[in-house]
Amino acid sequence: MRDQQNFWSGLGGISADAWALMEHEPAKWMEVLKAWADHTEKHARYRFVNKGSRQGEITLYGPIGADFFGEGITSSSFKKQLDALGDVRDINVRIDSPGGAVMDARTIYTHLTQHPAKVNVYIDGLAASAASVIAMAGDTINVAEGGFVMIHEARSVARGTASELRAAADVVDKANTTIVDTYVRRTGQSKKKIVDWMAAETWFTGAEAVANGFATSVMENKGSGAKASAYAQAFGNMPKQLLPGRAQARAILERVQRRAALRKGKK
Repeated sequence: MRDQQNFWSGLGGISADAWALMEHEPAKWMEVLKAWADHTEKHARYRFVNKGSRQGEITLYGPIGADFFGEGITSSSFKKQLDALGDVRDINVRIDSPGGAVMDARTIYTHLTQHPAKVNVYIDGLAASAASVIAMAGDTINVAEGGFVMIHEARSVARGTASELRAAADVVDKANTTIVDTYVRRTGQSKKKIVDWMAAETWFTGAEAVANGFATSVMENKGSGAKASAYAQAFGNMPKQLLPGRAQARAILERVQRRAALRKGKK
């Protein structure tokens, strides 16, 4: 692997290294995916709790949508658990997520906005990409003073003929349109400003998120501050405050390489 950081970003569909590994070393590619799944299972939290007094709590820590192994926060599993909360008056949604599948996020957003309960969103660490769309469903949106909101253009991976690639690009354009509309409606910002921010992959601190309409208040951190998800390192403009997350991703890859070296030594 020439550049671990660059390769790992390829899991988001932007690195040729990922395609090369899938095509030429499928066994190693599956090792990477398995290590990623193990990390997700160990660190992600997806929890619904009826706290009594007609209050429900939803914890969304980890990627949105199903991963290669069928795990993750999908819209269908979300809806089942949301219904299981019963007749709640308030729903507290706690988020620390790098995002994921746009359509799952869109559907989760719709479920929350159509629910009769008051929705209070708490961004404990990171609401990036598709997760920031879910956050916009809150009647209140509270972001930790050490947390971030990140918005960017939708991404996709496509292969095929020229016409198939053009069709795939059209789908991404339509996804971007719906995301822009959601941000404009929530923030009151102009469409042009939102489009420019998304094109630039823009990160907002807690205070900046409030100032620009992506949140309603900043939560004070009593400890060392919120820690955003390690998965955030897949993005190009990640703030320096989140750089420790890259070390976790590198550690996963290094573990995969050690396994490969051990297998090779046994042959």
